[in-house]
Amino acid sequence: MVASEIAIHGETIRLGQLLKLAGVVDSGSDVKALLAAEPVWVNGERETRRGRQLRGGDTVRVGEHALRVLAAPAPRQP
Repeated sequence: MVASEIAIHGETIRLGQLLKLAGVVDSGSDVKALLAAEPVWVNGERETRRGRQLRGGDTVRVGEHALRVLAAPAPRQP
């Protein structure tokens, strides 16, 4: 199993975007095919929606990949 922490900018990222960012797939159409062909687990529950919103601390498991979302801290106000 390949475990990775993926830092995101902002509070959320969609599942499809995360899989592309992590290099699991190359394009949005690849995400659709992956979700149809292989189980994807978000926080231990099966997920089939590429638009699923993920937040810091969420975990995604697909094939040999285990991903953990790291949200960037909110910008400081002066």
